[in-house]
Amino acid sequence: MTITLKQMKYALAVARTGHFGQAAEECAVSQPALSQQILSLETLCGTQLFDRLKSGIRLTPFGCDFIERAKPAVAAAEALDDFALRRGGRLDRPIRFGLIPTVAPYLLPEIFPALTEALPQIKFTVSESRTEAMLESVQSGALDLALIASLPPPGGPKLALFPLFEDPFVLATSQSEMPDGPVSLEALEPGRILLLDEGHCFRDQTISACRLEGERSTRTFAATSLSTIVEFVANGQGVTLLPQIALRKEASDPRIAVHRLDDPQAGRQLALVWREATPLTDTFEQIGRVIRAARTHPQVPISR
Repeated sequence: MTITLKQMKYALAVARTGHFGQAAEECAVSQPALSQQILSLETLCGTQLFDRLKSGIRLTPFGCDFIERAKPAVAAAEALDDFALRRGGRLDRPIRFGLIPTVAPYLLPEIFPALTEALPQIKFTVSESRTEAMLESVQSGALDLALIASLPPPGGPKLALFPLFEDPFVLATSQSEMPDGPVSLEALEPGRILLLDEGHCFRDQTISACRLEGERSTRTFAATSLSTIVEFVANGQGVTLLPQIALRKEASDPRIAVHRLDDPQAGRQLALVWREATPLTDTFEQIGRVIRAARTHPQVPISR
């Protein structure tokens, strides 16, 4: 017997999720079926890939080495499959599209109807994850396409980048807290700036814009979503930066005031990213052009 592509895909899913059940859901199989394939794979390897702990699943040292070797093998096999399908004029599976949490809830309602209308022949499965995990999934072949807001780190498989548009930052405060007019980031009290928790690229962008690098270890508050932060802001418990695409959803509360930033301003560049070695480049560029055209501006008053 030899190691199969299916077994490698299942092992990658378990390593990525840290959970047999979540991996089975991601792979659209039952958990017993996935577990059996992992056991067969470990039998072939003569050792365990995963430690089964009460707290979850953890890669063994051998498992770490195996996963690093399986990633390019699975990616190459899927690229070959896509190439063959494209040469035949068809793609018989959905495009796996990932977005970061500070983009997905704000942009999807605008772009998904536009994508469906402009590209009816293309189907999508959409997922949400943080930048680092999504880039790893693109590199491993678990995702075809990702919408990110920070440049991929150097090294690893070459990735193609398709710039979409700039997403400026604004300052959100309670209605009673700040005067009208552009606000200088240097004038903000660092201790009152509320941040997302570790792992969000928007957190790092806010820290950089507000020059908070030295305060990372002293902060006790970190939210899991912008919605949580905005609720604290509305109650006068701090201020925060918001990306402009989030304003229609996050700044509709009448207790919130939104202020433009004085020069130098801050913002982020949204972009699509995919593996450079893919036959789907033309399709991904089409998707990028549709997203650009579908972009709308928030109808939220911003103080000048």
